[in-house]
Amino acid sequence: MLCCMPGVAFVPALLVSWSSAAFITSYVVAVLAGHVEPLVPYISDTGTKPPESGIFGFMINISALLGVITMCIRYLLIEKQNESSHFIRSSCNMFSLCIGLMGCTGMGIVATFQELSVPSVHDIGALVAFGSGVVYITLQSIISYKSCPQWNTYFVCHIRMAISVISCIAFIPMIVFASKISVTKIDWTPDEKDYTYHVVSAICEWTVAFGFVFFFLTFIRDFQRVSLRISTEIHEDPR
Repeated sequence: MLCCMPGVAFVPALLVSWSSAAFITSYVVAVLAGHVEPLVPYISDTGTKPPESGIFGFMINISALLGVITMCIRYLLIEKQNESSHFIRSSCNMFSLCIGLMGCTGMGIVATFQELSVPSVHDIGALVAFGSGVVYITLQSIISYKSCPQWNTYFVCHIRMAISVISCIAFIPMIVFASKISVTKIDWTPDEKDYTYHVVSAICEWTVAFGFVFFFLTFIRDFQRVSLRISTEIHEDPR
C-alpha cells in the first residue's frame, strides 16, 4: 500500500504506522509479561525491561530516523513553495526544522537510555522530545495558515492547529504532575501516594505522543506533490 502512494507520501505514512506499532507493540509485550499494569503506564515504562526494552529501543530509534527524513522533506517542500509565494521567511522555516530535529534527537536518547538505568538522561531526552515536538507542530500549524489558500486548505490548517492546541494543553500537566512524583518506578498500585499524579501524567503523555502521530498523518496529502529525482551527469574529457 505504501509503494502505491504518489510522490513521497509513503514517508509520513511509514512514520505514522511505524511509530504507532512501536507504542502498541511494546505496550502489549510489557503487559503480557506482567512488567506493567494495563491501566495507562508511561510510554517509557513499556520499554524498560527485556524483551520489550529491545523492541522499544529499536523501533523508537527507527521512528526518530523517519522523523528526521519527514521533517527535512517538509522543510524542502516549504522552501520550494515559498519561492513563488513568499509567505514566510526562510529563517523561520529553518528554525522550525532545527526544533524538529532536536525532538528527534530527544527520541533517540529516550530509546537508548532506559528509564530505570539512567533516569536523569532519560528524563532530559523525554523533555527535549516532547517539548521540541510540541513547538515544532505549533510552528508547522502557523506556517500552514501562512500558506493558505494556495498550498493548504483551511480545513487541514484547522485540524493541525487543533492537534497542536490539544498537545500543548496536555504537555503542561504532563510535566507538572510528573515533577510531583517522588519515586521512579514502573509498577504502580492505586493505593500508593503518587498514583494519581502518575495516572494523570501518563494520560497526558499518551495524548501528546499520539498528537504527534496524527499531526504527521496530515502531511501525507502535501507529500503527494513531491517527487524525488536522481540525475546522473557524465562529463566528457575535452582531451
